[in-house]
Amino acid sequence: MSLDEALDRIRPALDRALERSLPNDGTPAPLGEAMRYCLLAGGKRIRPAIVGFAFEAAGGSGDAWLVPAVAVEMVHTYSLVHDDLPAMDDDDLRRGRPTCHRVYGEAVAILVGDALLTRAFEILGAEVDDPALGGRLVAELAGAAGAAGMVGGQVLDLAAEGAPRDRSEAERIARLKTAALIRASARMGALAAGATVDALSALTAYGESVGLAFQLADDMLDLSSTAAELGKTPGKDVESAKLTVSSVVGPDGARSLATELIERAKVAIRDLPGGGPLAEIADFVLARRR
Repeated sequence: MSLDEALDRIRPALDRALERSLPNDGTPAPLGEAMRYCLLAGGKRIRPAIVGFAFEAAGGSGDAWLVPAVAVEMVHTYSLVHDDLPAMDDDDLRRGRPTCHRVYGEAVAILVGDALLTRAFEILGAEVDDPALGGRLVAELAGAAGAAGMVGGQVLDLAAEGAPRDRSEAERIARLKTAALIRASARMGALAAGATVDALSALTAYGESVGLAFQLADDMLDLSSTAAELGKTPGKDVESAKLTVSSVVGPDGARSLATELIERAKVAIRDLPGGGPLAEIADFVLARRR
């Protein structure tokens, strides 16, 4: 089964779950409209797909993966909304459309991010049937998204603009800023499935490797893609003198490292039945053009 076929299999349920997840009671109209604009903007939904496919690879059945998948996508979308703000990356395009602050203004964009972030944890707390599991999923996502994960990585990313080209620091930024949430996506799917210790370990290793490779690929695309291909403005990393792995080892070195990471990810899950879609995602990360 190809990746597109695997995604087509889960996308209808995921899209319906995302639609249902948006608050509709008491939410002021401008905020609700902007949340919808950002969350339902499309894309391949790689992070929630990893939740779903990890759930299946760990032996899960049914739709218990949907709530954590929606929560992950909400946190990811909030991070994009805030990253695009003038105080951060100051971008005009996201997923091929004007960024949230360009359409709704900076203040609303900040509040959209806040609302998506808090809604993610609300649904994990309210809609996961097993309270103990809900607590583990909340802790997993919070750890990946917070000061020791995505937010911390963004702080380091901003602080390193124009800094000396240090590979270990560049990799640290990538692991926190991007890989942490992808790793959590794999782990949350495994936890929702009641994974064995071995399966959880395998999916953790997979998420770590794919997550770092994803950021390396993103850095390379920033150098080589057009806005039409990328869905956002290319060349921003060079313009801002970002510290990336590509800027330290060069595009060829970054591609070599990304290739090694993808092979490592695929090896990690080779003994998991039903791991095929995860392997397809790994290959897509290396080959993607957006």
